[in-house]
Amino acid sequence: MKKIAVITALLAVSTYSFGQDVNKLIDQDDVTRIIKTLSADDMQGRGTFTPGIEKAAQFIEGEYKQAGLKPLPGNTGYRQNFTMIRSTPVKITAAINGKAMVSDSVFASGSESFTWASDKDVQVVNVTADKNFRQEYMSAQKSGKKTLLIVDPKFLSLFKRIRDYTLRGNVSFKGKTASSMAFVLGKFDNISSFDISYESKNEELPLFNVAAIIPGKTKPDEFVVFSGHYDHLGIIKAMEGDSIANGADDDASGTTAVISLAKYYKKLNNNARTLIFVAFTAEEIGEYGSQYFATQVDPDKVVAMFNIEMIGKASKFGQNSAFITGFDRSNFGTILQNNLKGTKFEFHPDPYPDQDLFYRSDNASLAEKGVPAHTISTDQIDIDKLYHTVKDEFSTLDVNNITSTIRAIALSSRTIVSGQDTPTRVPKLER
Repeated sequence: MKKIAVITALLAVSTYSFGQDVNKLIDQDDVTRIIKTLSADDMQGRGTFTPGIEKAAQFIEGEYKQAGLKPLPGNTGYRQNFTMIRSTPVKITAAINGKAMVSDSVFASGSESFTWASDKDVQVVNVTADKNFRQEYMSAQKSGKKTLLIVDPKFLSLFKRIRDYTLRGNVSFKGKTASSMAFVLGKFDNISSFDISYESKNEELPLFNVAAIIPGKTKPDEFVVFSGHYDHLGIIKAMEGDSIANGADDDASGTTAVISLAKYYKKLNNNARTLIFVAFTAEEIGEYGSQYFATQVDPDKVVAMFNIEMIGKASKFGQNSAFITGFDRSNFGTILQNNLKGTKFEFHPDPYPDQDLFYRSDNASLAEKGVPAHTISTDQIDIDKLYHTVKDEFSTLDVNNITSTIRAIALSSRTIVSGQDTPTRVPKLER
């Protein structure tokens, strides 16, 4: 019993010591400065392919450089460059049963122009009022087939939202064509014929993740990834005179965590495993930055991925808490919880299973390859009215919550970083 008491006391002292270190090394004033900068109006919402995201990338590069981090092997700088094809709609016309549709009731998407005249290889999906439009849309998108969706007027609001998003353009990797889809708003008891003509303009445009590395001291071929996405929606439809979607919580908060953790581990300089810190681009338009990253790293060498998404406010579990997506898919969360014993902070399983969050953020690109890649978040996604609006600004954030969450991630990751713990792999995603 005395031995147990001594061990318990030693663990408490150890946890206290680590806590003291992390409180000194992760400074709340610095956290505030970083997130304020990333979510400022002059970043113009950090939209993909905009001057705003370029400015954000330069800022992140400056933080990495000042901290003394190295670029990824093979890169001359912190940018992980790649290109994608953006297809922007130019013109679309549609006729159903010989009747021409008005322009605001039609839109289409695809990486190439197309013309359909009652083509047999086009599947027609009639989304009637009794169906779930979102599910039908996602199912058609995943099918990879040419699809004509006939959408009941009941779904006008959602139809307009997807239309506005689609009119910004479709993005795909070079050599990989996106599914061709056309949408028509209206009621049709029987569709005997259809004529759809879609014209698009294609451009090859640059994208870049911003990544840095701290080589491992004793296990350099084993990688631990800390990530968040630095892009957001850019300039969107004005609300009360404001059109900048600052993305303070989504995901300037996560990017701030990545930068802060990079500085923390660089100061400690005792990591056994190699640490990669990456700010992903193009998450908001399809997680393309993380998809590219996943092709540049050997997934078998990645022992864990801490993806950080929206930690700007208290979680539904209250202060000093966060949740982990895919908690039951590996023992990643259990390891993190064990490392936080003796502190006030707790990690919980994802409380929103119906939202399918595990495959909705940048962790998915590595998780589907078997990596214990999980997202840490505090967002109350079911009631978050600021999500994807111009109101997601710094003034709405709880910097205390952000700082405590970053410190908790630092403490909870230490046995994985040191090589003491290795999370179990997650089941690979079968497609």
